[in-house]
Amino acid sequence: MAKKPVIGLLGGGQLGRMAQEAAGPLGIEIVVLDAADCPFRQVSHNAKHVAGSFNDPDKIRELATKCDILTVEIEHVNTEILEEIATRGVTLSTGEVKKVPVHPSWETIRLIQDKYLQKEHFLQAGIPVAPQIAISAGTLTRESLSEVAESFGFPFMLKARKGSYDGRGNFEVRSTDDFDEAILAMGKLQLYAEKFVAFEKELAVMVVRTENDEGTLRNVHAYPAVQTIHEDSVCTKVFYPPRQVPADVSEKAKSIAANVVRTLKGRGIFAVEMFLLQDGSIVVNEVAPRPHNSGHLFIEAIPYMSQFKAHIYSILDIFPSSIKLTPRVSAAIMLNILGGASEDSHENLVGMTSSLYDEHMDVFLHLYGKVSKPGRKIGHITVTSYTPDTPLEQLAAPLIKQVNDIRQDRLDKASAQIRPSNAAPSSTSSRNKTNPLVIVTMGSDSDLPVLKAAFEVFEAFDVPYDFTITSAHRTPHRMVELGQSAAARGVRVLIAAAGGAAHLPGMLASETVLPVIGVPVKATHLDGQDSLLSIVQMPRGCPVATVGINNSTNAALLAVRILGCSDQKYGQAMAKYMKNMSDEVVTKAAKLEELGWEEYLAASSGLGKR
Repeated sequence: MAKKPVIGLLGGGQLGRMAQEAAGPLGIEIVVLDAADCPFRQVSHNAKHVAGSFNDPDKIRELATKCDILTVEIEHVNTEILEEIATRGVTLSTGEVKKVPVHPSWETIRLIQDKYLQKEHFLQAGIPVAPQIAISAGTLTRESLSEVAESFGFPFMLKARKGSYDGRGNFEVRSTDDFDEAILAMGKLQLYAEKFVAFEKELAVMVVRTENDEGTLRNVHAYPAVQTIHEDSVCTKVFYPPRQVPADVSEKAKSIAANVVRTLKGRGIFAVEMFLLQDGSIVVNEVAPRPHNSGHLFIEAIPYMSQFKAHIYSILDIFPSSIKLTPRVSAAIMLNILGGASEDSHENLVGMTSSLYDEHMDVFLHLYGKVSKPGRKIGHITVTSYTPDTPLEQLAAPLIKQVNDIRQDRLDKASAQIRPSNAAPSSTSSRNKTNPLVIVTMGSDSDLPVLKAAFEVFEAFDVPYDFTITSAHRTPHRMVELGQSAAARGVRVLIAAAGGAAHLPGMLASETVLPVIGVPVKATHLDGQDSLLSIVQMPRGCPVATVGINNSTNAALLAVRILGCSDQKYGQAMAKYMKNMSDEVVTKAAKLEELGWEEYLAASSGLGKR
């Protein structure tokens, strides 16, 4: 009997882990290149494991010497090295040179890495995609943006050609007011502009591609279409069948996805993500050359051929040509478990999976062995139903609610920093429109949740304050008026919050002699780093005191300290607040030393020692 080929996998995260869970029972060996403690290693202790970065050329070559075929967990890999291994080979310890095939093809991975070229490729094949325009790196100007607006109208999308995922690297340009922010946020990247697509739903189809060793296409096999729900630029839920989507539209999505994959090279499974438009038409958004989040529910919905088993069978060229990828359930929902505000935020959700059973519903839990961090994918739950009479979304409502609650709590606490809880709050609001000592301004009302923490600080310290909205770009006259009149009104400190280009704090500082404290606001792109750098890098002679991203608590506390320099009332209140913080730490230290860490943690969680 011929020896089964060994699969080499670049990346050992949750996708690699689930691939191993599919390969193990089949007696198929997978060797991974990734960190020594990656999730894959928790389910396989293969002695051939290569510890290191899956973008390290030498490590990739080392992996290639230990396997018969290479595949990838993520498309952001070094395709030059993959091309070298597939076409010229690697040198073994014996001196022999061995070529190792790469599936999907390194050519396909390279094409998909550049989203602009990917869509140009599909366009030439007659695949429906949104109109797009290439923008060379470093050429993003107001003039070039005006040309795009002339072609596409507003809004339109700016997208990074390479390296983006989960919605990152995208910027929506809604009007000329966004030009400066877009240039600051995206100007150094290789970009393309895309006509804005007003879609109704996002659909996805997993497609298996098979070919012979000469690269001739054998067949493509499409899984059923699913609907994906994205929140905060991350997929949170997947529904099969898509909700309120006619069956013929789902079949059309399958057909388009199959045609997309026919144009590519290599064996394996591909995720084709699409937009369903208001008129019922479909355009392709992007493709992933690997197992994908949108296909996880088929582990249970099509148990005889999960996407991971299909990928393994395809790249080994043993995929059954006559197979029908027909679900054995009437409906399925996949819920991503994303890290919450605290490390244990997901525990209630996980606990529900062992108790939430119904004769019409099955619940399956998958955890990835990752440490929970806010927004991190740490697992998923699949819910299936065999009876179409009761809507599965209704049966799974408690799980869906818990997922939504974790997200909301994460969002609420993202902008909430340590509150001055030890300062006695005033019985009435300290807001004072007539004679404020501090004025807080923001570039948009969307910044208001971030500034809520600052308002609570001022209420706790009984600081007269007021707030307003001014934009450095849209209402510069209001900003100038605020800056020039503040000192004369008796205002002592100004706080300005802004995201993206974040010009407001610096421009306000140029119009006043008062101290200005800038609060960088985290936007959907660059995670607020652009805002932070824009505020903190003011030119010599025009300083702005800058706090951390979304940290309006520190902005307000700094304002109280400034007031305390000349007003004994606030100086004493700040001293009391600082002493209370110190006393709290000492008390906690004493309690920890007395109880020990196990009992301390149990007491803190309210569970008691068990």
